[in-house]
Amino acid sequence: MTPPTTGTIWAALPVPALMIGQKNGVECIADCNPAAEGFLSLSRRSVLERPLAQIVQIDAPIETALQRCRENRAPVFINDAPVVQGERPSVHCAIQLALLGDRRDLVLMLMTPREIAGKLGKADGIRHAARSAIGMSQMLAHEIKNPLAGITGAAQLLSMGLSGEDRALTDLIVAETQRIVKLLDQVEQFGNQRPPECRAVNIHDVLERARRSAEVGFAAHMQIRDAYDPSLPPVWADADQLLQVFLNLLKNAAQAQLMGGRIRIKTFFEQSLRLRGSGGQEVALPIHVEIIDDGPGLPSEIADEVFDPFVSGRENGTGLGLALVSKIIAAHDGWVSVDSKPGRTVFRISLPRAPKITDSKESR
Repeated sequence: MTPPTTGTIWAALPVPALMIGQKNGVECIADCNPAAEGFLSLSRRSVLERPLAQIVQIDAPIETALQRCRENRAPVFINDAPVVQGERPSVHCAIQLALLGDRRDLVLMLMTPREIAGKLGKADGIRHAARSAIGMSQMLAHEIKNPLAGITGAAQLLSMGLSGEDRALTDLIVAETQRIVKLLDQVEQFGNQRPPECRAVNIHDVLERARRSAEVGFAAHMQIRDAYDPSLPPVWADADQLLQVFLNLLKNAAQAQLMGGRIRIKTFFEQSLRLRGSGGQEVALPIHVEIIDDGPGLPSEIADEVFDPFVSGRENGTGLGLALVSKIIAAHDGWVSVDSKPGRTVFRISLPRAPKITDSKESR
C-alpha cells in the first residue's frame, strides 16, 4: 500500500489549518487547507502572504503564543478562543500550534470550532426528543379534538337563546375551544411522519415564496432584506417542507418584534460542515441559509432547548414551531443552529446539495 503524500494529508485534514510564517516581523499566512478556505469563506489564493490579523481576529494573545511555540519548540494549546471572520458572529475554537519538524519559520495552526462540535454532539438528543414527542402528539390530537367539536357545537346552540353576559360566556367557550383546536392542528402537523420527497430545488425560489407570504401577512410590519448568493447549486430537499421551515423561522423573527424591525435572509456556500446522516454515511452540508433579526434575542434560560418540543419564549407560545423546523431539517440530513444575543439572532439552516446528474443519465 502506497503511503499518502504530505499534500494529500494536508488537503484531507477535516479541521481548518493554517501555516503561519513571519514576513518583516508580521505573522502572515503561508498556506491554508481546503477546510480553512470553507471556514474563512476565502480562497487560498486570496489569503496567501497576508497578515493573519487582517484575515481572522482571534480574541487571545495569538502572537505571544506563536512566539512561545517557536522559542520552546513545543506545541501550544488555546482553549475556547473566540474567532471572528468578517461580519460573522464569533465562533469559539480550540487552537493548536505546533512547529513543522525542526523549522522555526513555519507554525501549524489548527482551529477546531468547538461551538459547531458541541451543537453537532446534541444532534442525536434533539432528534430523539422530536421522535419521542411524535407519538404523544398524535394521541393528544386525536383524543382531544373530538370532544372539543362537541363542546363548540353545544356552546353555539346555547348562545342562540341567550343574551348579554350569558351569551358572552358562551362566545368565550367557542373562542377558547377554537384556539385549542388550532394548537392541536399544529400538534398533528408535528406528528406527521411523511418522509421528505427530495429532488433538486432552487433554494432562492423557496425563500422568495416564504418572503412574499411573510410580507403580506404576519411580517407586514417588518423590513425584510436579502443577501443571496446567486451561484448556489440546487439543494436536495422537499420544497414544500422547506417552505414550512422558512415560514416558521420568519414568523418567529416577526413575533419577536411586534413594533417592527428588520429581517435579513442570507445564503452562502461553505464546505466545512459535515454531519452523520440517517443512513450512517457522512453528509456534506455546504449550502447555508441564515434568517437574521435585530430583535431582543432568545431568553437565556431556553437558548439551549429552543428546538425541543413545547419550549417557547413567548407568552401563549406553543413551542412547536422551532421543534417542527428541527424535525424537518433532520429528516433532510441537514442541520439547524441558532446564535442569539440582544440585537442579533441568527438561525442557520445547513443543507446538502443536489447530486450531480451524470451525462449518461442526462442523455436518456
